[in-house]
Amino acid sequence: MAHWKLLGWNMWMGEDPRPVLVEEGFVTLSGGGVCVIIEAIEGERPKIAFSGPEIAPVKPTELKSLSAWQYVHGGPSEDRPLTLSNELGIGTLAPPGLVASRDGEDWAVDLRVEEIRPIGEGRVQIRCVDKTCAIAAIYNLQIGSDTGVLTCNTQIQNLGNDVLTLDWCAGMCLPLDTRLSEIITFSGRWAGEFQTEEIGAFQGSFVRENRAGRTSHECFPGLILKTPTTDETQGLACGFHLGWSGNHRSRVDRLPDGRSLLQMGELLWPGEIRLAGGESYQSPDLLATWSNEGVGAVSHAFHTHLTQEILDRRTASKPRPVHFNTWEAVYFAHDQDRIIELAELAASVGAERFVLDDGWFGARRNDAAGLGDWWVSSDVYPQGLHPIVNKVRELGMEFGLWFEPEMVNPDSDLYRAHPDWVLGAPGIDPIAFRNQLTLDLSKTEVADYLFEKIASLTQEYQIDYIKWDMNRDCHHPGSDTRAAMHRQTLGVYQLIDRLRAAFPRLEIESCSSGGGRADYGILERTDRIWTSDNNDARDRQQIQKGASYFFPLRVLGSHVGPRKCHITGRRFSMEFRVASALFGHMGLELNLLLESEADRAVLTKGIALYKEYRELLHTGSQHRVASAAHANVIGVVSPECDEALFSYALLESRPRTAPDRLFFVGLHAKKDYRVTIVWPLTDPSITQPSIVQMSDLMGKGAVFSGAALMEFGMQTPPLHPDSAVIYHLQEV
Repeated sequence: MAHWKLLGWNMWMGEDPRPVLVEEGFVTLSGGGVCVIIEAIEGERPKIAFSGPEIAPVKPTELKSLSAWQYVHGGPSEDRPLTLSNELGIGTLAPPGLVASRDGEDWAVDLRVEEIRPIGEGRVQIRCVDKTCAIAAIYNLQIGSDTGVLTCNTQIQNLGNDVLTLDWCAGMCLPLDTRLSEIITFSGRWAGEFQTEEIGAFQGSFVRENRAGRTSHECFPGLILKTPTTDETQGLACGFHLGWSGNHRSRVDRLPDGRSLLQMGELLWPGEIRLAGGESYQSPDLLATWSNEGVGAVSHAFHTHLTQEILDRRTASKPRPVHFNTWEAVYFAHDQDRIIELAELAASVGAERFVLDDGWFGARRNDAAGLGDWWVSSDVYPQGLHPIVNKVRELGMEFGLWFEPEMVNPDSDLYRAHPDWVLGAPGIDPIAFRNQLTLDLSKTEVADYLFEKIASLTQEYQIDYIKWDMNRDCHHPGSDTRAAMHRQTLGVYQLIDRLRAAFPRLEIESCSSGGGRADYGILERTDRIWTSDNNDARDRQQIQKGASYFFPLRVLGSHVGPRKCHITGRRFSMEFRVASALFGHMGLELNLLLESEADRAVLTKGIALYKEYRELLHTGSQHRVASAAHANVIGVVSPECDEALFSYALLESRPRTAPDRLFFVGLHAKKDYRVTIVWPLTDPSITQPSIVQMSDLMGKGAVFSGAALMEFGMQTPPLHPDSAVIYHLQEV
């Protein structure tokens, strides 16, 4: 499309039903109930005049008048608007979204609008230039016409001849509605990912930084902002996510003058981005959305956007197959006959995909050796993997294989041959971390080696699925003496893209010691995230609840673990293990040989239940339902509001004698629903009579209006802790 300069006339551009409107010095993008208005006048600094739930009808000039700058004693004598990059040269004294210089010069960047390029499909590019510093910034913005999710990034170009060092470049600086005084943020640890933390009103800065070289367990790049009265279903809320799998920074700043702004971007190591004349850097995508209908609506927008715009369309309509993963069944004790026996048991309970985990290659009999030697161990599998693969396919299952391509053990043939293939800093000893080092994927020869080895195995065994793991942080990500985490992250992306192009049917799971690499950047090229290494059914209730703020159930790997959890040591019934795994992409990770025949029978029925409601679980709207601290309630409602599944899990003893009341959400108030309990398969009430018998919930059920179920609620049955009840609702 031709480049269009802003010359002051009104013009609709593009073919999309919600095109970009360029009018009277303003650029307006809208879609999905969200609107972003940018004041962009040629020769002036660009700034966001409005971002939030769509206001209609409204003129941008009205908003400009309503937010007119006001002089105050002790302040500057002219307006200093927050711009798209909030550069140092504009003099706001607020944290900059762009920090760049040339050997200590050209640091006071002041970008002015030069050109606007509407591109259709709700997209626009705004090109700004600082001629003095010889720097250009191209701001790319797009709003999903259905989802209302804004995707934006910033591209910095060096227009000069000397090297430009870039220290920080936010995806964009987004001003915040001053009513959004509370933050929901997400931290955690290994085996305890996606823990939510609520931060109240503050003055100053909230900053969270990650230098792990992956998305990390401790510092998820996502934030939810809300008002004090906002809840899951009502009130103003907005959400932000950085689609990047490497180092990152998130910050919210509340300025002394009352303004607030958000920045998210890649956290760069010293000197990592040095642009020669004509070179450019593009930030990772920053995604944002707003709603007046509560935090739940923000999650729904992100879920829909991920499903419709980011996930690979090749697997969009394919039912998510039930996994069986061998890790907690055998660990490194691989034996062909035992693996085949497990495959037979997995198929007998209903598994549809069999994944052979760590321990099949090289000298990998423990986690101290063999990593990087990607060939089948002849000591363990003298006939290769063919007997196992053939049996798996004979049993009607897909075959998957575990890799950790980015890592190498010092005790490996690969490292002995190429000790120079790892990341590191000159003169610095590497940090000991799971007996492994990180390979340098910025080197072509390393990427080629990994592609050749993985592609050869994928071709030989016609692998359907790769579990792609990454088990260590990158503490000193240097290559040829310079920091290289940016190039390393892009190298991971490029290697996966290369494999997907070579094997179009191949599906890939993002695993990083559990949920250490879970973000929209990695999901652009993978099909599933392993939410946590922790298969504790109680912990998983909270882990998956936290993940649900940004990720839909279809991508959240959720497995039935062993009766005694290997990480926490707690014991759970098969009924509760199934109930916790069912709301996600269900799988199994346990030694079926050690499970009782009765528990295997329960598991078989649980898998059948998952398959029966799999389409509803993965296409409906997910709801986090308000509950007391001792319980967790989640639900999924079909797009037509004619069917739903709700899970009530009791995690601790109740503080009161009477059971809780369950207030359903997302139903149609004027529709009637038949309510039954579909899990567990026997009456869970610990005392009788209860509502289960009186309303025949284990049988034909009872019919209630949507209004009654949502506004009055239903009594839950009396349960023991670590129990869950799953309700099915069907319109009548």
